[in-house]
Amino acid sequence: MGRVTERRRVVRIRDGVAGVRPDTLVAEEPLEIRLNGKPLAITMRTPGDDFALAVGFLVSEGVLATAADVRAVTYCEGATEDGSNTYNVVNVQLAAGVAVPDITLERNIYTTSSCGLCGKASLDAVRTATRFPGAVAADAVRISAGVLATLPDRLRAAQKVFERTGALHAAGLFTAGGELLDVREDVGRHNAVDKIVGRALQAGRLPAAGAVLLVSGRASFELAQKAVMAGIPVLAAVSAPSSLAVDLALESGLTLVGFLRGPDMNIYAGEERITL
Repeated sequence: MGRVTERRRVVRIRDGVAGVRPDTLVAEEPLEIRLNGKPLAITMRTPGDDFALAVGFLVSEGVLATAADVRAVTYCEGATEDGSNTYNVVNVQLAAGVAVPDITLERNIYTTSSCGLCGKASLDAVRTATRFPGAVAADAVRISAGVLATLPDRLRAAQKVFERTGALHAAGLFTAGGELLDVREDVGRHNAVDKIVGRALQAGRLPAAGAVLLVSGRASFELAQKAVMAGIPVLAAVSAPSSLAVDLALESGLTLVGFLRGPDMNIYAGEERITL
């Protein structure tokens, strides 16, 4: 199975002097996700937590709501011409009675794109697909701005692979009191969130009531979608949100915080949950 990091030769120039040395890079490999044996999506990811990534992805698609919805998650053997196992193809077998979505080209584009469909179609897709309707809007959690201010440093301190490579996004799931519940890293910010959501599903913690999801980059529509689909009431990012992410937050009742850098932050939606 692919490693999380790999070593490569690099020519490093410091103060005008060149030298050759090995460098540690984050690994990036494709992962094909199959549903009941049928190809559904391909994503570029950092190897590791592949089963959590796959089931978290399916939570975001409205297919899964509990661990009982999954009969089995396995790597697919014979994924190459010589029949060897690359550990880059994962099949999720649904439990009996769980509805199988219509896997169409339009759906495949929607699930694998970094931005999803555009405008109202995206908002409608989330509204109709969520397995936890109204859970985010009804969540009465409150979190202080002081606690929020501490979360980026706590997330960074937990990023073990980032310290070695400097090339990974991170997602952390926190309680309203600032306790770190889980942290995942990946070359794709959406994959890091899927791994968080997948592990929460496997642990029976969905919907993730009272939780705060912190991401190390920007808050795109896709990440806001994943938070809503998992029943997470607060999404915070160290960078900016997109306009469509704000639209989704306003419509769904999600609290959306951007530019979270120490005590400074912008609250784009759901400010009633943030106390001073």
